[in-house]
Amino acid sequence: MYIRLVVEEGLNQLPYSECTVTTPTGYKYEGVKFERGNCGVSIMRSGEAMEQGLRDCCRSIRIGKILIQSDEETQKAKVYYAKFPPDVYRRKVLLMYPILSTGNTVIEAVRVLIEHGVQPRHIILLSLFSTPHGAKSIIQEFPDITILTTEVHPVAPTHFGQRYFGTD
Repeated sequence: MYIRLVVEEGLNQLPYSECTVTTPTGYKYEGVKFERGNCGVSIMRSGEAMEQGLRDCCRSIRIGKILIQSDEETQKAKVYYAKFPPDVYRRKVLLMYPILSTGNTVIEAVRVLIEHGVQPRHIILLSLFSTPHGAKSIIQEFPDITILTTEVHPVAPTHFGQRYFGTD
């Protein structure tokens, strides 16, 4: 439920235009449609838990993936895999990572997106839980990024991916 709420709020931040929709009964309805050029990027593995919420709202949205592992001793993040839509540099990116603790993984993911031509102001981080330290770290490094979260708390839950996918 919370994943869907964060995704919907992220979608509210994306550009749209007004349009007229004709319902199956022939009634005309004034609505909105997303502008072209949006995509999701999940930080594997826990970020993949948010993909279905995004797909439920936008069936045809393109989704990229990035795998970043943190060294257990140094907490330094290292990129192992990154695959994005070829024109990611032209898109608004919903970056999905449910548990934001230190911010190191997200900072590294944003760096990779920037290397692929994405401007930080076009990145919206979708997170379920954030620590104040993690959010501050990201904003200090990239002040133009948008962070959406359901809760800010000094202690972040651990092992979200294992619990969500049932592999703990």
